[in-house]
Amino acid sequence: MNIQSGTYYWPDTFPDPPAYPALHENIACDVLIVGGGSSGAQCAYYLADQPLKVVVVEKGKIGSGSTSTNTALIQYSGEKMFTNLIHSFGEGYTRRHLDLLHRAIDEIEAAASRTRLDFEFCRRDTLYCASCTEDVAPLHEEYELLRRLGCDLEFWSQEQIEAHYPFSREAAIYSRKDAELNPFKFTHALLDYAAEHGVRIYEHTEVNGHYYEDGHRLVVMTTKDGFTITARQVIFAAGYEGIEIQKDKQVSFVSTYTVTTSPITDLSSWYHRTLIWETARPYIYMRTTADNRIIIGGLDENTDYPEVRDRKLVHKADKLMEELTKRFPDLGQDVRAEYALASFYGGTADGMPIIGRYEKYPNCYFLFAFGDNGTVYSQALSRLIAKEVAGAHDPDLQLYLAERPLLQQPAGLPVS
Repeated sequence: MNIQSGTYYWPDTFPDPPAYPALHENIACDVLIVGGGSSGAQCAYYLADQPLKVVVVEKGKIGSGSTSTNTALIQYSGEKMFTNLIHSFGEGYTRRHLDLLHRAIDEIEAAASRTRLDFEFCRRDTLYCASCTEDVAPLHEEYELLRRLGCDLEFWSQEQIEAHYPFSREAAIYSRKDAELNPFKFTHALLDYAAEHGVRIYEHTEVNGHYYEDGHRLVVMTTKDGFTITARQVIFAAGYEGIEIQKDKQVSFVSTYTVTTSPITDLSSWYHRTLIWETARPYIYMRTTADNRIIIGGLDENTDYPEVRDRKLVHKADKLMEELTKRFPDLGQDVRAEYALASFYGGTADGMPIIGRYEKYPNCYFLFAFGDNGTVYSQALSRLIAKEVAGAHDPDLQLYLAERPLLQQPAGLPVS
């Protein structure tokens, strides 16, 4: 699957990451994780402390897929407003989902202190702007709901925005307790932790088929090089490429674009270096990096043809830089585009990530953490899947099954 093209910033921040061997023998394990991006690493991290034999395989190099294009705005809010999720799923479901997202961000922060490699985790506030007058009322409704659900946030007027930023919007939600990180270093840090605790990791090891033994109790995955991996359970955490293994009717793709600038000498006009995004669809979003660059992305196109996506990259990169200059005109000649990417962006019809369990794949889980805060989704889903395969069933897993069996569940359900 041709998921991305362009020039990549994140791998340049860690030019000599840990390397792992290719698989050159038949092996057996309790749990096989297919995919060496952030989702696979998050699963491995949660399973590393379990008394299980765990194996991770990656067809290329660790972090070389969509992890390298992930802009890693670590937020609990996503493209689908929580007011809309309540209309679809009910308040009990939505409240529990929100609690799990807060927990996921906290656990990413905890991982930063447990791992040996620094993945540049930093707590950030978020400014979520109304893009036009018509969006002010829905944004205020979202604010009232999130405030009632216990989130730490404020509703800012135009005057407050103008007092803190060099641009103006009619209104915004100013929220706290979000974060940012380096997704490439994050993936390597979690897998380094897992390897240190006995998880076996193989790069350049592509699985290309499977069959079952012992009455479907054992999954035998075959590799492109002719070896087998026999596992009791398999987690497919291959990101967008997981859809090539098992399609899900709720998943669709568009094309999106990002620019990473050269380092900026003065970011003092960017209040608290907040994460910034907006209500427009498609929207623009921005963040800063540990080495004082700016990542700006968005301008999505409704196409899933790589050649169409890639033809637009130069134009989209220019437009993104124009949008940045509109918001921060004081940066002037101090900013230039150093990296530019075109990539696919996956989402789901109802705005929720998916834990896939399919009849065709007994003893297997598919982790589809699609959406604009996919790293947070993946942290939440990885924990639930890891508990399940370790034998500790968590009822929260049902929230994310493709069948969504807990729709309209009443409020007040406990969060495990």
